[in-house]
Amino acid sequence: MSASVLPSTPLTLIDGTETTFDHFAGKAVLVVNVASKCGFTPQYAGLEALYAKYKDEGLVVLGLPCNQFMGQEPGAEADIESFCQMNYGVTFPLTVKADVRGKHQHPLYAQLTKFKSGLLPGLVKWNFEKFLVNPQGEIVDRFASTVEPESDEIVRAIEKTLAADAA
Repeated sequence: MSASVLPSTPLTLIDGTETTFDHFAGKAVLVVNVASKCGFTPQYAGLEALYAKYKDEGLVVLGLPCNQFMGQEPGAEADIESFCQMNYGVTFPLTVKADVRGKHQHPLYAQLTKFKSGLLPGLVKWNFEKFLVNPQGEIVDRFASTVEPESDEIVRAIEKTLAADAA
């Protein structure tokens, strides 16, 4: 089952640049709600490794910092960006902080959470949940926070998505 992400969904990058999701048109995008003070925070290293390995083939990792789960992303955007670069060498794009659920849910997550996969229906359950969007803007997979970025499951999904686009 795939669902479309609205290409015109607004995004504000962490440096304040206003854009839309179609900025990534033609790329596979792994969208992740991230946090600096979470037990899953070390996943930044795996996300950066995925980005480094597959960016030339058309993968973008997009991190959306979120402070909705036990206040685990309390810093300002400059603090978040600095933390990510200094501790994990993050070069993939980050947005400004965003709500991934609730009354002020970011429009991107309103679309992403329509995609249901196994035990992951609807709402985002915690930090570092991952959604894979193909180059046509369709949501093709969803992974729990506990699934490591460099796991066979995610790597296979990314490679399949990139191969399908290359075919």
